[in-house]
Amino acid sequence: MRAMKALRMLFLASLVSLVPASSFAGVFVSITVAPPALPVYVQPACPGDGYLWTPGYWAYGDAGYYWVPGTWVLAPRPGVLWTPGYWGWGGGVYLWHAGYWGPHVGFYGGVNYGYGYGGVGFFGGRWEGGHFAYNTAVLHVNTTIVHNTYIDNTVIHNTTVINRTSFNGPGGINAHPNGQEQAAMREQHVQATNEQISHEHFASQNRANFASVNGGRPANAAVSRPMTSANFAHANMAANNRPAYNAGANNHPAYNNNTAYHAPANNQQHYQAPPQQHSEPAHQGGGQPHEEPHGGGGERR
Repeated sequence: MRAMKALRMLFLASLVSLVPASSFAGVFVSITVAPPALPVYVQPACPGDGYLWTPGYWAYGDAGYYWVPGTWVLAPRPGVLWTPGYWGWGGGVYLWHAGYWGPHVGFYGGVNYGYGYGGVGFFGGRWEGGHFAYNTAVLHVNTTIVHNTYIDNTVIHNTTVINRTSFNGPGGINAHPNGQEQAAMREQHVQATNEQISHEHFASQNRANFASVNGGRPANAAVSRPMTSANFAHANMAANNRPAYNAGANNHPAYNNNTAYHAPANNQQHYQAPPQQHSEPAHQGGGQPHEEPHGGGGERR
C-alpha cells in the first residue's frame, strides 16, 4: 500500500512539473482542488467595432487559483469566434482545457460564463461579412459608438436559477460535447492573441486576484480592454491617470444585486475537492443573470 501511494504521489508531482506558464498552452493540472465559483460582475461596454467578449476565468499559478478578468479582445481576423477554456475532471485531477479562436464555438464544458456564453454555443452576436454584429439583448454595447447591432430576445428567458459552477465533472457540471461542438473542435483553430496572453500574465502578478486573498470575489472581475504594457503606457499619458483598461464600475455585483452572488455548495469550504455524487444542470443562465438562452439568433455551434 505504501509503495502504491508513493508511486501515485510521484506521478502527481511529475504532472505538476509540466504545468506551463500560461493556461493557453494546452492543458495543465490543479491537483484535486476544484476552482472557485464564477463571480458575478458587470460587463463593461464594448470599446469599439471588432472587439469580441472573452469571459473571465480562474487560472492556476504557484499560489493557487487567480482570477483573469473578462475583457473585450480584438478578433485576430474576421469570421472567428472565441471558445472559452474550462476546467474538467479527469484522471483524479482537474485539467484546464485552453480556449481558442475558430469559425464556430466548440465545447467549453457546459460552463455558464454569461454574456452570450450560457453553456452551449454563443448568443452574443454573429459575423456579417467583415463586420461583427452585436446582440445587445445579451451584450453591453454603446450604440452611439458601435452601430453594427441587433436585438434578439428569443435567446433568453427568465429563470430563478443562477449557476456559477466553474468546472465540468463530478460535483460540478455534467455536460458532454454535442455533434456540432465535436465538429467545431476538429476545425482549424487560432491560439489566443498576444494581448490575451499578456492579459493573463498581468492578472497573475496581482495578488488581489488570487482566491486565497479575495475569497473568490475579485475586486476587478472585468475590464474593458486587455491588461497589456501598451494599455498601461497609454494610461500613464491620460490626463485622468486612469488605467486604459478601465475597471470602471466592475467592483459591484451584476446589476447592483448584492444578493446575486452565492457560490454553489461544491465551490465552498476553501475550494476543496467537491463531493462526487452531486451534479448541476449543464446549461443555465444566458448573457445576463437570471436569463437562460434557449434558441434562436447568434452562433450555436
